Amino acid sequence: MSATITPTGTRQPVPASSDRAGRLLRRLARPAAAVLSGVVLFLSFPPRPLWWLALPAFALLGWCLRGRRARAAFGLGHLAGLGFLLPLLVWTGEEVGAVPWLALAAVEALFVALTGVGVAVVSRLPLWPVWAAAVWILGEGLRARVPFGGFPWGKIAFGQADGVFLPLAAVGGTPVLGFAVALCGFGLYETARRLRQQRRTGEFPRGPLAAAALTVLVPVTAAVAALPLVDDSAEDGTATVAAIQGNVPRLGLDFNAQRRAVLDNHANRTEQLAEDVAAGRVPEPDFVLWPENSSDLDPYRNGDARLVIDRAVKAIGAPTVIGAVLTPDTGPLRNTLITWDPEKGPVATYDKRHVQPFGEYIPMRPFVRLFSSDVDRVRRDFGPGDKVGVFDLAGTKVGLATCYEAAFDWAVRDTVTHGAQLISVPSNNATFGRSEMTYQQLAMSRVRAVEHSRAVVVPVTSGVSAVIRPDGTIVQQTRMFTPDALVAEVPLRSSLTPATRVGTLPEGVLAVLALGAMGWVGRTRAKERRAAAR
Repeated sequence: MSATITPTGTRQPVPASSDRAGRLLRRLARPAAAVLSGVVLFLSFPPRPLWWLALPAFALLGWCLRGRRARAAFGLGHLAGLGFLLPLLVWTGEEVGAVPWLALAAVEALFVALTGVGVAVVSRLPLWPVWAAAVWILGEGLRARVPFGGFPWGKIAFGQADGVFLPLAAVGGTPVLGFAVALCGFGLYETARRLRQQRRTGEFPRGPLAAAALTVLVPVTAAVAALPLVDDSAEDGTATVAAIQGNVPRLGLDFNAQRRAVLDNHANRTEQLAEDVAAGRVPEPDFVLWPENSSDLDPYRNGDARLVIDRAVKAIGAPTVIGAVLTPDTGPLRNTLITWDPEKGPVATYDKRHVQPFGEYIPMRPFVRLFSSDVDRVRRDFGPGDKVGVFDLAGTKVGLATCYEAAFDWAVRDTVTHGAQLISVPSNNATFGRSEMTYQQLAMSRVRAVEHSRAVVVPVTSGVSAVIRPDGTIVQQTRMFTPDALVAEVPLRSSLTPATRVGTLPEGVLAVLALGAMGWVGRTRAKERRAAAR
């Protein structure tokens, strides 16, 4: 039993049970705060317009990790990762159950755990929020590349489509945007820590406090300074584009069993659009965009599917991009976009370059089958294409990033450096029901619009389809699981933003800063240990 001193100066014994409870609460404070930081970070993501919650999330994470040992930081980082990724990725288990969702979130959270170790290591350095933010971007970069080509879903930048930091996407892409958010959040904690230290000790360390305040002010100032880069003027004129959302007859993985119904839905909605154009209710489009998987019947091998598509394209009288599944006699399937001319039929193709592991192909199939028999729904794997997708549609260069590819920096940037004046992200979200997935993906396209200063059109089978201007604003969008057609005039642009020009350079610089800071701490510790041993 311990004791406390009462106001009268006498010692008052404290029950052992209360003392143990207090110690337990103190032990649980940081783990609970780590989980909370992840949950708050999740809440900053769409469809909630609460982008600013990312700042207190990083501040709280900074409190958890600063000065921790590696083992503790790993555990706290993993808890934060789970708090963030479990709710963010819940849609991955929409139709296949909890096991794949939990496994994915747990594995991806390991990258956050490793990032936590790095943050804890560099937190001993002066200006630690700078190095910690760089470490965070290094962790995101690793997660976007390994394993199986990476999984960049949940990059901090993708939660900032409504935020004040968004213009920084045009400066250095998602790494610079994410770095600014993390830096500001860590800086908030460091500023609060310095102020609290001043109140406790009565000392006023102006230098450290000013440095901490700058880590908050500089990212905000940089975002304001980057505003002139956000431009939605029409450099190359305009184009009138139509995006078709035909809807699917049934939610879930089995929507593919009704492939003809999905195709008919998109053809019928296109023909209805043609009637609306003829009646003067909507303007005539220069070209039409169908979503991914709008024809899972191979039109090169299925004459009936070809006739349906051909009739719809002739009705609208404009080149139309069809999302199809091609089934060659041998080899993998192809997730292909086809330019369908009203007179010539299919004239150009783009095969999706980054096919989705465990969705479009199954790595380690025998092992994965032990956890979920749903892997056998993918009876034949898809294979990747190897050419950048840019279609010439009625004189407009349209860059193509099919669904999952929009999450990868390189897959979108390549289309712009190859001349795209407009970006299209045809997608199929039918297997994810009414989850937040479609809104998360839509936010990615908004960030890409600002990053490359291009209008982005997102045709989706079942929602949400949208037309986005180069400044990231949505001018039209559909409701989920509702047949619709969006027709809008969009600006065409050919100039390149700094982010487009420099490519991966900012990410590389931040990675070098992070590794250099961690290496410096490691070398310093090694010297201290050697000195202590002598």
